[in-house]
Amino acid sequence: MNFIIIGIDDNGQQEFTREILGLIASHTVFSGGKRHHGIVRTLLPEGYRWIDITVPLDDVFRQYEGHNEIVVFASGDPLFFGFANTIRKRLPEANIRLYPYFNSLQILAHRLVLPYHDMHVVSLTGRPWHEFDRALIEGHEKIGLLTDEQHSPDAIARRMLAYGYDNYVMHAGELLGNEHERVRTLTLEEAKENTFLAPNCIILQRTQARHRPFGIPESDFELLDGRTRMITKMPVRLLTLALLDLRERHTFWDVGFCTGSVSIEAKLQFPHLRVVAFEQRPEGERLMNVNAARFGTPGIEAHTGDFTAADLSGIAAPDAVFIGGHGGKMDEIIRRLDEVLLPGGIIVFNSVSAESRSLFIECAARHGFRVTREHRLTVDAHNPIDIIQVQKTTAHE
Repeated sequence: MNFIIIGIDDNGQQEFTREILGLIASHTVFSGGKRHHGIVRTLLPEGYRWIDITVPLDDVFRQYEGHNEIVVFASGDPLFFGFANTIRKRLPEANIRLYPYFNSLQILAHRLVLPYHDMHVVSLTGRPWHEFDRALIEGHEKIGLLTDEQHSPDAIARRMLAYGYDNYVMHAGELLGNEHERVRTLTLEEAKENTFLAPNCIILQRTQARHRPFGIPESDFELLDGRTRMITKMPVRLLTLALLDLRERHTFWDVGFCTGSVSIEAKLQFPHLRVVAFEQRPEGERLMNVNAARFGTPGIEAHTGDFTAADLSGIAAPDAVFIGGHGGKMDEIIRRLDEVLLPGGIIVFNSVSAESRSLFIECAARHGFRVTREHRLTVDAHNPIDIIQVQKTTAHE
């Protein structure tokens, strides 16, 4: 199957080259979004067939079957989070000829006369917040965002302000290329109260660097009833993260998060991680919300209730787990973790006594895990803490 993909903007008077006009005139099967159809309709030859690109895409590709060559109209650069990538994934053997236009973020940068070679780009179109949260924590100077109805500029501004990222201004481009085009530069406070014409895209430009601590003092967290004993001390926390090997991991579970200190430190230092946290105490939800907002770590997925009875279906499987508390159910917790832990995954536990150390190692061994690393650490006048890493002795079937 052969595809000719032509990039366009929202201008109702497209200025195509002679080559592209010739391709349009010599073909009969065309495809694109409804908006694209409205823009190019008058240029299409008599008797043409148009295939709308709508979800589910399986229906679209079924309609493509039986046609040798299709001309597709797409927004901007079809390789920039665009439909050309979808075709390459679904039909890797297809031949593609590409005629790109500027993508929307390029057009917005052009309108602003803003150099964009150093811009970090994230698409939120039909995607979760994860990569945007990562970009915020990493503190990129310019962040270009492709939006949708759920991830609108005002929703983005509200999320940023909720987590303390008030160190950006927002450049919004609405209906770029259209006769009703609008480009505005707003503070986040202004943006959160505004409405925006769709389609739109935005560029966030940093006004100042935000402090990103490495090793948060425990006194800076909101604590459970003010009890300093109910938080993993900063030196222990950092060594725990080292044994979790999080730079090479993808999904981290924190079982028994209490104040959320380990989850928050993990997200802050390794923002690529998907972090899922579990806590039995109902107070944990408030503590996680308060502390995550305080330290600028959006995106931590928190669950409260008994972990051993929790519905884990639909939650991303972990390749690293920290057990911060077990409530007398160590064996049940490890059994459940064994059911979901990805091959090569590890579990780390901090033991405050010889009894808890023996319990963890015995329960881990019962489920096929062996100790792979162990460190002992004493902080100030506190009792020594054993930080223990275990891993499955054989890969899951």
